[in-house]
Amino acid sequence: MPQIGQRNRLEIIKESPQGVYLDGENLGEILLPAFQRPDWAEIGDVLDIFLYRDSEDRLIATTRTPKAMVGEFACLEVMDVNKKVGAFLDWGLEKDLLLPFREQKKRVQVGSKAIVYLKLDTETDRLVATARFHRYLDQSEHHYRQGDPVNLLVIEETPIGYRAIIENAHTGLLYRSELSGPLEYGQSFPGFIKDVRKDRKIDLQRDASGYRRTLPLAEDIYDHLLGAGGHLSFNDKSSPESIRETFAASKKAFKQALGMLYKQRRIEFKGDGIVLTDNSKSAQ
Repeated sequence: MPQIGQRNRLEIIKESPQGVYLDGENLGEILLPAFQRPDWAEIGDVLDIFLYRDSEDRLIATTRTPKAMVGEFACLEVMDVNKKVGAFLDWGLEKDLLLPFREQKKRVQVGSKAIVYLKLDTETDRLVATARFHRYLDQSEHHYRQGDPVNLLVIEETPIGYRAIIENAHTGLLYRSELSGPLEYGQSFPGFIKDVRKDRKIDLQRDASGYRRTLPLAEDIYDHLLGAGGHLSFNDKSSPESIRETFAASKKAFKQALGMLYKQRRIEFKGDGIVLTDNSKSAQ
């Protein structure tokens, strides 16, 4: 079933001077304006389109991709403010996106930027933005692991760094001391999971330099474990000389690699060595 506020693949069922009409199933016939129609598109072809309502409240299709879709967070510029209804945001489509007054934490001004969450108003069936986005953050259990690549959106500065939304869901912290320079409100960029703490809070990092150095050694240790039947007489107390002789690595790098494997629940420390976990064995 086609979803308003999302990308959909719909079939062209007829043509008109205004454009082509798509099969919207339960939503009826949906117009894709002529200036949006690809040159190659004919009746029977299936198009990848985004569904929303135009300025006359008609359901309409576009081949453009908005800056955010329903269920996503974004930092958008305020283009206009209507004293009766609210602010209008540039989200990359012909019709600006409404940010109603009731959904603003504080009144926004033309030219400013606002971090918002996009939702479908169930009463009006219209797409709207809300700056009260914290209520839409995912509070459920997450399954991120150290080193996972993620997309980040900076939402606020804290005394020790910056809080960011991770993959349109959870939040984590980037430490100021680990950054090469200040970040901006609403800045988005790819980053990495640095650590998942015992309380399940997430530490982030902007680059993967440390992770990229540690990952090959962690995999080398893991391969040695597999070759040794799941047990090695090495741990974080092993001598630097024995570590360098076997793994060609410093003790510091070795401990970081062990920490990565442990946090990934692939190894356990037992006695004077390390062993594969049951989860790691079952994944072989």
